[in-house]
Amino acid sequence: MEYRVIKENDLFLLTDTSGNIPENHPYGLGLYSKDTRFLSKLDLKINGENPILLHSDAAENYMATILLTNPHMEKDGKLILWRESVEMKRSRFIYDDVLYESITVKNYFPKEVSFDLSIQMDVDFADMFIVRGFQNGDIGSRTGQSVQNQSLTFHYDGADELARRTYIKWDKEAQHIDENGEVSFSFHLEHDEEQTVTFMIEPQHGEMKVTEIIPADIAIEKLKDSYTKWESTTTKIKTDYQPLQRLVDRGLGDLRVLLTDLGHGVFPVAGLPWFGVPFGRDSLIAALQMLAFQPEVAKGTLYTMASKQGTKVDPWRDEQPGKIMHEIRFGELATTEQIPFTPYYGTIDATPLFLVLLTEYVKWTGDLGIVKDLQSNINAALTWIDQYGDRDGDLFVEYHQESSKGIANQGWKDSGDSIVHRTGEYATTPIALSEVQGYVYQAKMGIAAIYDILDKQGEAAQLREQSQKLKEKFDKEFWMEDVQFYAIALDSDKKQVGTITSNPGHVLFSEMLDKNKAEAVINTLLSPKMFTGYGLRTMGKGEAGYNPMSYHDGSIWPHDNSMVLLGMSKLQQQEKANIIVEGLMEVAAHFEYDRLPELFCGYDKSLGKAVKYPVACSPQAWAAGTPLVFVQTILGLFPNVLQGEIQLNPVLPSSMNELVIEGMRIGEGNLSLKVSKNINEIVTVEILENSTGCKVVQN
Repeated sequence: MEYRVIKENDLFLLTDTSGNIPENHPYGLGLYSKDTRFLSKLDLKINGENPILLHSDAAENYMATILLTNPHMEKDGKLILWRESVEMKRSRFIYDDVLYESITVKNYFPKEVSFDLSIQMDVDFADMFIVRGFQNGDIGSRTGQSVQNQSLTFHYDGADELARRTYIKWDKEAQHIDENGEVSFSFHLEHDEEQTVTFMIEPQHGEMKVTEIIPADIAIEKLKDSYTKWESTTTKIKTDYQPLQRLVDRGLGDLRVLLTDLGHGVFPVAGLPWFGVPFGRDSLIAALQMLAFQPEVAKGTLYTMASKQGTKVDPWRDEQPGKIMHEIRFGELATTEQIPFTPYYGTIDATPLFLVLLTEYVKWTGDLGIVKDLQSNINAALTWIDQYGDRDGDLFVEYHQESSKGIANQGWKDSGDSIVHRTGEYATTPIALSEVQGYVYQAKMGIAAIYDILDKQGEAAQLREQSQKLKEKFDKEFWMEDVQFYAIALDSDKKQVGTITSNPGHVLFSEMLDKNKAEAVINTLLSPKMFTGYGLRTMGKGEAGYNPMSYHDGSIWPHDNSMVLLGMSKLQQQEKANIIVEGLMEVAAHFEYDRLPELFCGYDKSLGKAVKYPVACSPQAWAAGTPLVFVQTILGLFPNVLQGEIQLNPVLPSSMNELVIEGMRIGEGNLSLKVSKNINEIVTVEILENSTGCKVVQN
């Protein structure tokens, strides 16, 4: 289904293409804040009839413009309104947790026209889990509506004893206000005349407050100013290859929309419409993807995750001390503990990824202050890995669901059928995933390098010793000699789950693999079994569990590819990495607004066109971050401010002749450079600015 969504901070609006919220729509359209629907019906009519849709623009995620017109209207042979006489333009945006919607009507009929415009609104205050059909439970009740001069308020008392309200005001005198939610206006327009009415809708939580909503014209300028500031502090790229330019521009715009601040700095929520909340794994990976463009996002993400770090053993939430959360929800079912997402900790990879992001952020920025600020969180995370993550002391970090309403598979492939043996049998937990062991190795080696700088040589040596033991045992237990590849996992009996998947590709980034085995992994990933021409499949073609239409067993996830690309580029396998980059850049043109989706089906390129997955979030943070990884991959750019070096190994794809980077923040300043390729395919690098305090080392 096509929909239109806009978001800013904690508030998002999901409507149909006409801008309406039909009541009881199967896709759960509405205005949402804190996992609660604060508008469940929004119906615009002209003279009591539905307008005709002319154009609906979703190119921007923070503003939407929808053009409508009137149908032909006659009664008893008398003309009421000639068809297409009135243009109705709906313009909406969100600022300071208020939805602004301006409806501008313009008369194109040669003479004066008169008509009524009405908006029917309603609110069910439903928890998002109930809207999506995942859960039922004990809930509160509506307590009526109140009408004032130019405002209408819907009231609700929650089962969590929290009062919730939807406050609606408008700036034009209404002809009629029905306390059930209908507001109507009379318009009399001369030829070419236009008039506007603006609605301001504010979700309210807790104690009643006197609401002072700033005017729409001031709010939109403040919103635009925030985007201007964002763009001014973001790395800029220019390239002659327009598919990459469009992808990066789109990705940065999508990521800006997905930023939220819970009081610890901005971080990316997972995606819209249903995952506009903090997700440990998703937020951490998206922030990692953004390091070359906006390192401050990593900082906000780290502080946010640290603030929700586990403190106790709580099986209901799959929580243990030191564990980084999976997902947090703020709706009525969560606050009354009918679901465990307050937060829920059922993720095996978020804790090592937290440490990986921290170490990569420090390499980019040299910010050792964050290490001192988060030292207790680092200690707790390392302790969790060794004591709780490694459940049986075999050096591997494993997962097992404890919560009755939790998640069974707790890696990034978290659907119930994602960890499957070559026989077709599902693996049983506890399960040790291949990529998680790579994250742990990378985390410990990265923290050790930081501890060297901080004169903690003893702790650094211990972490390196643990990492070396993990590396040796991983190679022994996960390597499958017969297929020259690593198992996706070990099951509860420590047997290899031998299905060929993309998971071991993530381990490349950790630098845990011996050179010859890393090359073998890359060769398998680029074989027809795994590479479709458009991207890497999640599972190899021909495997027992393979299904190109599945969510995790043969589909293509851009972020999954991006994690593999980081590793390939770090290992200076740019030529092979660019094969994947070019496939994903090509396939992006098959999707609306050149936007890489959350996932798409894993059919071969020979089919002629990408096959969309039936339901995918759009925009999705780690899909939006994938084009940013393309840039880092192409450049082979890996800074280490602690060592005073920036590794650079640029290899331009065949279709690209120039790539210019401006204002990339590293260390003490900025790096700007120009990479060019001449007709003889010779690549040259020109350093335009280097105020980073680091030496650029070209390999």
